[in-house]
Amino acid sequence: MSSNSGPKSNLIEIGALWYSTKTPGVMTGKLGNARLVLLPNDRKEGAQPDCRIFVAPFEKQDQHIFWHVLDSYRGVVVVVNKWDLVEKDEHTMNAYRAKLEEKMAPFSDVPVIFTSNVTKQRVFKALEAALHVHHQRGLKISTSELNDEFLPICRDQPPPIYKGKSVSIKYITQIPSQVPTFAFYCNLPQYIKDPYKRFLENRFRERYDFSGVPIRLFFRKK
Repeated sequence: MSSNSGPKSNLIEIGALWYSTKTPGVMTGKLGNARLVLLPNDRKEGAQPDCRIFVAPFEKQDQHIFWHVLDSYRGVVVVVNKWDLVEKDEHTMNAYRAKLEEKMAPFSDVPVIFTSNVTKQRVFKALEAALHVHHQRGLKISTSELNDEFLPICRDQPPPIYKGKSVSIKYITQIPSQVPTFAFYCNLPQYIKDPYKRFLENRFRERYDFSGVPIRLFFRKK
C-alpha cells in the first residue's frame, strides 16, 4: 500500500484499487494502472478505471457518466451515501433502489450499497462489492462448462421461428475480451433477435453473478 502525491494526493493505492480518502472534487486524467476507483463523495468527472463506483444522488450528470462507463465496458457499483440522514422504515431501502433502477434501465443489474461515512455503515461492503465486480469482470469460463450449461437451455427454449426457419445453436465459447464475451455458433445467426439475446444474457447473469458487469454476446455462422 502506498500514498501518492500531486493530483493523486487524496488517493491510496491498494493493489489494483485507488481509494479516495476525502472529497476528490474534479478528477481528470488516468490513474496509471488503476483498475478500480472508489469515489465516496460527489464529483464532476472521474478517471476511467475498470470499475466505477457511483455515489447517489444519481442525477443527469451521473446518468451520463454511468452510460459512458458501460459503453466503455467497465464495471459499475452504485453507492447511496449519507444513509444515516434518511428517515426510513423497512420499505425505504427497496423503494430507493427501485427508483435508481428506473434511472439505470435497461441496465439495472447493478449492486446498490447504502452507506454512511459518519457511522461507517457498509463502507467496507462497498469496497467488497467493487472487488467482486472486478473479479467477475475477468471471469474465464471453460468451453465445456458453457456448453454443458447453455446448450440445454437453448434446446429447451430455442429462438423463435423466423420466416418459417428454426435457429439451432450448436456450440458456445468465450472469446478473449476486456469483459466476459461469448460466441454462439448457429445455423442462422441473422435470425436471432434482441429479445432472445436479452434472455440469454439474463441467464448468464443469474448463473455467474455478473451484477455490475457488462457482458457481450455474439452469434456466428456455423
